[in-house]
Amino acid sequence: MGRYDAINLKFEQAICYSGYRDGQSPDARVYPSYKEVLEDLRILEGKWKLIRLYDCGAHPQMVLEVIRREKLNFQVMLGAYITAETSNPDCPWGGEYSEEQLLANRKANEAEIERLIELANAYPQIICALSVGNEATVDWTDHLVPVERVIHYTKMVQANCKQPVSFCENYVPWLDKLKPLAEVVDFISIHTYPVWEYKTIHEGLAFTQENFKAVAEVYPNTPVLITEAGWATQSNGRGIPRENVNEEFQADYFEALQKWTQEEDIICFYFEAFDENWKGSSDPLEPEKHWGLYRADRSPKLALQDLTEATS
Repeated sequence: MGRYDAINLKFEQAICYSGYRDGQSPDARVYPSYKEVLEDLRILEGKWKLIRLYDCGAHPQMVLEVIRREKLNFQVMLGAYITAETSNPDCPWGGEYSEEQLLANRKANEAEIERLIELANAYPQIICALSVGNEATVDWTDHLVPVERVIHYTKMVQANCKQPVSFCENYVPWLDKLKPLAEVVDFISIHTYPVWEYKTIHEGLAFTQENFKAVAEVYPNTPVLITEAGWATQSNGRGIPRENVNEEFQADYFEALQKWTQEEDIICFYFEAFDENWKGSSDPLEPEKHWGLYRADRSPKLALQDLTEATS
């Protein structure tokens, strides 16, 4: 029996996709056009089969429609983006909210979960898996949601959709805090970022393997996916030492990660397809802007240059 047979998934090359270009962002509500999304998907086509999308708003809806209209060979893991339902004083960049805001957030989250259900049922041939949230239970998050509420959302989606349902989170909460949720989800989705935890490129793959093994050993009867793993190419020194990131290191990590996950039949969504300059602070070296295998102008970084030339 294969690693993912129980949830009707199989190993494919997988990548996280968000197509916001310069001057676009979800905050500004300026979204990539049909033409821009199609251009992105043509770039990714043939290299990846599985795409992860993060929310149920205008941009992911456009992506799903482009895939359907153009008959592109992609399967999608679609996520709902849920925001803070409780304050988090442990968030370093601010996670405290008024009760009025938290109430509004709970209503917005319910609506987002409803959209997730609607889209899952509208695109059953394209959407292969679902997530009810992203990094909403880890200690440092600014959008903290109680575990019991994530369980509620999971059951709500499972009751109304045929696709398997998960929740995407850093590996640490899965080791203890999320054990009640693990009893409910159809599969576990972990995030692992060695470079955020001050690992060098020489330690990177082993650290990722340790993260995966630690969670898999706690839940031997539940499939585990990696829904984010990557290596930044620039840093301003805040959170990630400058000397630990560059295109060469990203290429090394990407190659090693691809080789290991393919050998072990582990579905791993690499983070991410394209650099996104809207993210993080205004500092151009903000690491949040520099995780893409392609730059914001869609030119390939070192990790993909040989692959891009071979398939162009």
